[in-house]
Amino acid sequence: MRITELRTAEKVPFNLDGRKMLVDSRVEIVHLTLQPSEVLAKHTNPFDVAIYILEGEGMVETDENSVSVSPDMCIEVPSGANRGITNTSGGILRVLVVKIFER
Repeated sequence: MRITELRTAEKVPFNLDGRKMLVDSRVEIVHLTLQPSEVLAKHTNPFDVAIYILEGEGMVETDENSVSVSPDMCIEVPSGANRGITNTSGGILRVLVVKIFER
């Protein structure tokens, strides 16, 4: 059994409050907290991503779509698609970003 606590998890290498909750060869799970109006800029990755909304409201965007998100929604974005997340609320937006390296 492997346990990772949010407060001690490794930080992501960019200027947002992201913590690596699980890292392995098949999947990586990142807990991301966005403050009001904070943005994870659009970017692409060579792997599929699932974004699970834990708390708050925001917008998940690709070049083709944009969707308002709220708790208990899961959005899957395929490999190579440009994607970004914006906190559109007055409170925090907390999400789990699941990077899927193998299927």
